[in-house]
Amino acid sequence: MSIIAQLKQRRAIRDYELRDVEDEKIEQLLEAATWAPNDRMREPWSFYVIKGEAKKRYEDLATTYLNERFPTKPHLVESSLKALKNTPVHIVVTSDVVPGDEEASSDNEYAVCCAVHSMWLAAKELGLGFVWRTRGVGLVRDERLHQFIGSPENKKIIGNIFVGYPNEQSLQKMKTPSRTSFKEKTTWL
Repeated sequence: MSIIAQLKQRRAIRDYELRDVEDEKIEQLLEAATWAPNDRMREPWSFYVIKGEAKKRYEDLATTYLNERFPTKPHLVESSLKALKNTPVHIVVTSDVVPGDEEASSDNEYAVCCAVHSMWLAAKELGLGFVWRTRGVGLVRDERLHQFIGSPENKKIIGNIFVGYPNEQSLQKMKTPSRTSFKEKTTWL
């Protein structure tokens, strides 16, 4: 399949089978990430794989976070926690912050976004579902997630990746998304 066809078929998969993801496949995703383009070969990414006992601790953290954030929306909290608990693997992805160099730090964030996208394409080839969370149950902007992964210095959390084997029934129900034509978004100079 061509890379353009793969890009058009990429989807955010949020419903997974209750099945573990093999460490070998997780390692293949991480390796794919390391081949992303990055300014001055800084390789500014770090990955924190959450599964097993750590996943239970993450769920406890998310429960507290969601109940604080949405105290009057128990249904939202419940559905968010269900999504979290049904996701076999979470991978928190960070970008290196270069103290005193805002431009280099921004370039690093762009590179990490490319790394995440490389993982997303690799996930499809490996038969895995994948979604990149930057808010909500991803806890990306909450300091507690930073502490959970060990409070690494000079790291910015870019996202929390949810990975698992797709639930086939959910896949069947997915609609083919549409995109605005590049022609409406492009100016030729």
